[in-house]
Amino acid sequence: QVQLVESGGGLVQAGGSLRLSCAASRSIFRINDMGWYRQGPGKQRELVASITRGGSTNYATSVKGRFTMSRDNAKNTVYLQMNSLKPEDTDVYYCKAMVTGSGVYWGQGTQVTVSS
Repeated sequence: QVQLVESGGGLVQAGGSLRLSCAASRSIFRINDMGWYRQGPGKQRELVASITRGGSTNYATSVKGRFTMSRDNAKNTVYLQMNSLKPEDTDVYYCKAMVTGSGVYWGQGTQVTVSS
Protein backbone atom coordinates (compact mmCIF):
# COMPACT_ATOMS: atom_id res chain seq x y z
CA GLN A 1 0.00 0.00 0.00
CA VAL A 2 0.92 3.63 -0.36
CA GLN A 3 -0.56 6.79 1.12
CA LEU A 4 -0.45 9.95 -0.96
CA VAL A 5 -0.66 13.47 0.43
CA GLU A 6 -1.13 16.43 -1.89
CA SER A 7 -0.20 20.00 -1.01
CA GLY A 8 0.38 23.33 -2.70
CA GLY A 9 -3.11 24.23 -3.78
CA GLY A 10 -4.62 27.63 -3.14
CA LEU A 11 -6.06 30.77 -4.64
CA VAL A 12 -4.21 32.50 -7.45
CA GLN A 13 -5.04 35.11 -10.06
CA ALA A 14 -5.30 34.21 -13.72
CA GLY A 15 -1.85 34.12 -15.28
CA GLY A 16 -0.24 33.08 -12.02
CA SER A 17 1.54 29.90 -11.01
CA LEU A 18 1.27 27.17 -8.42
CA ARG A 19 3.31 24.06 -7.72
CA LEU A 20 1.51 21.02 -6.38
CA SER A 21 3.34 18.31 -4.50
CA CYS A 22 2.32 14.71 -3.85
CA ALA A 23 4.31 12.98 -1.13
CA ALA A 24 4.16 9.19 -0.95
CA SER A 25 4.47 7.12 2.22
CA ARG A 26 6.92 4.74 0.60
CA SER A 27 9.48 4.69 -2.15
CA ILE A 28 8.08 5.59 -5.54
CA PHE A 29 11.13 4.25 -7.36
CA ARG A 30 9.29 1.13 -8.49
CA ILE A 31 5.92 2.81 -9.06
CA ASN A 32 5.73 2.94 -12.81
CA ASP A 33 2.75 5.18 -13.32
CA MET A 34 1.84 8.27 -11.30
CA GLY A 35 -0.54 10.96 -12.33
CA TRP A 36 -2.39 14.15 -11.53
CA TYR A 37 -6.10 14.30 -12.09
CA ARG A 38 -8.68 17.00 -11.47
CA GLN A 39 -12.38 17.06 -10.79
CA GLY A 40 -14.94 19.80 -10.43
CA PRO A 41 -18.50 19.67 -9.10
CA GLY A 42 -20.67 17.49 -11.29
CA LYS A 43 -17.79 16.62 -13.58
CA GLN A 44 -15.88 13.42 -14.16
CA ARG A 45 -12.36 13.15 -12.86
CA GLU A 46 -9.97 13.80 -15.74
CA LEU A 47 -6.31 13.18 -16.37
CA VAL A 48 -4.12 16.26 -16.23
CA ALA A 49 -0.67 14.70 -16.48
CA SER A 50 1.10 11.41 -15.92
CA ILE A 51 4.69 10.27 -15.58
CA THR A 52 6.32 6.88 -15.93
CA ARG A 53 9.12 5.41 -13.88
CA GLY A 54 11.52 6.44 -16.61
CA GLY A 55 10.31 10.01 -16.57
CA SER A 56 8.18 10.00 -19.72
CA THR A 57 5.29 12.41 -19.39
CA ASN A 58 1.87 12.76 -20.92
CA TYR A 59 -0.41 15.81 -20.70
CA ALA A 60 -4.00 16.68 -21.36
CA THR A 61 -4.31 18.90 -24.41
CA SER A 62 -5.77 21.71 -22.31
CA VAL A 63 -2.61 22.00 -20.18
CA LYS A 64 0.16 21.25 -22.67
CA GLY A 65 2.80 23.96 -22.64
CA ARG A 66 1.55 25.34 -19.31
CA PHE A 67 1.90 22.45 -16.84
CA THR A 68 4.95 20.30 -16.14
CA MET A 69 4.95 17.10 -14.14
CA SER A 70 8.12 15.75 -12.56
CA ARG A 71 9.17 13.15 -10.02
CA ASP A 72 11.89 13.06 -7.39
CA ASN A 73 12.42 9.44 -6.42
CA ALA A 74 14.81 10.39 -3.63
CA LYS A 75 12.06 12.42 -1.95
CA ASN A 76 9.24 10.03 -2.84
CA THR A 77 7.42 13.01 -4.34
CA VAL A 78 5.88 14.02 -7.63
CA TYR A 79 5.17 17.60 -8.61
CA LEU A 80 2.91 19.51 -10.93
CA GLN A 81 4.20 22.93 -11.90
CA MET A 82 1.27 24.96 -13.19
CA ASN A 83 1.96 28.19 -15.06
CA SER A 84 -0.28 30.63 -16.92
CA LEU A 85 -3.23 29.45 -14.90
CA LYS A 86 -6.73 30.08 -16.20
CA PRO A 87 -10.07 30.23 -14.37
CA GLU A 88 -11.03 26.97 -16.08
CA ASP A 89 -8.16 25.26 -14.25
CA THR A 90 -10.15 25.67 -11.04
CA ASP A 91 -10.76 22.20 -9.61
CA VAL A 92 -9.74 19.77 -6.92
CA TYR A 93 -6.48 18.14 -7.98
CA TYR A 94 -5.75 14.53 -7.04
CA CYS A 95 -2.57 12.49 -7.13
CA LYS A 96 -2.74 8.88 -8.27
CA ALA A 97 -0.31 5.98 -8.06
CA MET A 98 -0.72 2.71 -9.90
CA VAL A 99 1.25 -0.01 -8.14
CA THR A 100 1.76 -3.21 -10.07
CA GLY A 101 0.29 -6.16 -8.19
CA SER A 102 -1.27 -3.91 -5.55
CA GLY A 103 -3.73 -1.52 -7.08
CA VAL A 104 -4.55 2.13 -7.60
CA TYR A 105 -4.16 4.68 -4.81
CA TRP A 106 -5.46 8.24 -4.57
CA GLY A 107 -4.64 11.20 -2.39
CA GLN A 108 -7.26 13.29 -0.66
CA GLY A 109 -7.04 16.15 -3.15
CA THR A 110 -6.02 19.78 -3.00
CA GLN A 111 -8.17 22.70 -4.13
CA VAL A 112 -6.90 25.03 -6.84
CA THR A 113 -8.88 28.18 -7.45
CA VAL A 114 -7.97 30.63 -10.22
CA SER A 115 -9.68 34.00 -10.13
CA SER A 116 -10.26 36.07 -13.24
